[in-house]
Amino acid sequence: MLSLIAAASAFAVAAALSGTAGAAEPSPSEGSQRYVVTGPKTAAQRSQVASTGAAIDAVRGGAVEVSAIPSEVRAIKRFGFTVRRAPAEPAPGPSASAASYHTFAEMQQEVDSVTAAYPQITRKFVVGKSYEGRDIIGIKISDNVGTDENEPEVLVIANIHARERLTAEQALDYLGQLTKGYGTDSTVTNLVNNREIYLMPMVNPDGQVYDMTSDTQPGRSWRKNRQPNPTSTGTDLNRNFAYKWGCCNGSSTSGASETYRGTGPESATETKVIANFVRSRKVNGKQQLKMFLDIHSYSELVLWPFGFTYNDTVPGALDADQEAAHRKIGQEMAAINGFRPEQSSDLYITDGTTDDWTWGDQRIFSYTFELGGNSFYPPPSAIEREIARSRGALLKLTDYADCPYRAIGKQDQYCAA
Repeated sequence: MLSLIAAASAFAVAAALSGTAGAAEPSPSEGSQRYVVTGPKTAAQRSQVASTGAAIDAVRGGAVEVSAIPSEVRAIKRFGFTVRRAPAEPAPGPSASAASYHTFAEMQQEVDSVTAAYPQITRKFVVGKSYEGRDIIGIKISDNVGTDENEPEVLVIANIHARERLTAEQALDYLGQLTKGYGTDSTVTNLVNNREIYLMPMVNPDGQVYDMTSDTQPGRSWRKNRQPNPTSTGTDLNRNFAYKWGCCNGSSTSGASETYRGTGPESATETKVIANFVRSRKVNGKQQLKMFLDIHSYSELVLWPFGFTYNDTVPGALDADQEAAHRKIGQEMAAINGFRPEQSSDLYITDGTTDDWTWGDQRIFSYTFELGGNSFYPPPSAIEREIARSRGALLKLTDYADCPYRAIGKQDQYCAA
């Protein structure tokens, strides 16, 4: 692992080369395009790419796939890496890819249908409103769903990046697992009886609607929310949380960038809604949420904190047992879905992310799944296959909410009544 001093030095150089720190904003007309970057092999080199403000979409086959505006492409080239345009998304064919994914309205209809069919164990609620006024929908799943019981809680969110449509399908499938399996599957029944599970299938509804209302197939490849910023449109919600916000060259100050961090922590409407919900789960000063998952796509990864530093542990924020428990649970989940398990910063440096905040600020054991599919828009034939891979991993995460330290055999030390 690199030291914090070395990392800070590298990022200072990166900022000077990329011009993302204090430089003039690129024109909003500098549209983001997708590219393949060859040359970055290590976390430090991938972090150089990310330091330009480019969004790293996937890491595979010895290359990094990014979404970047022209100024970011120029900065990546100054690091000595090769950049070429990515191939266009394949044509969806007669069965349009977009038609196979839930629209925002269809998601609401499905949630309404499920909660009507399983009223004893599900409850729909509105977490808050998006910037454009859409409902951010939540579902609570538990045996006594109308009562706030003294049970460990789990929060799963999806579709924080609009174009990552498979993530909402995974979340809705998880809802189906928990409801259809209740009373017939002993594992599911036990979890629903002994947990309070909160699910938010589309936390960026404005971006999702915009992405799906494209004249071209399969979509607009829109990532951010739809809130205007000083020079363009949209904030990257997954760079806008109030823990180490903008600390470490893991996001951009450019409003045109895909990783624009916002004007300040929680400046994006949807970020504030999510964070307020998490804060609301503190009862008598104690956080009831014990496990958190943010579902993304498409690199086939299981990630855990921290993203802002290469260090495995951070004094006062992530000690050896906390890191070991995170790592062990991550490895167990990855053994189920076949993904690669690693600390978030082993991929590249980020700041202001969901799971850095949920752990760093709220001490909720936190994970990100990067689903598979080789695209933001997998063809219809791939959807069921890809979501099936993580069904067991989601149940594993839910199971560990009673005591994550069970994973390292220290439940008596940390979780004794």
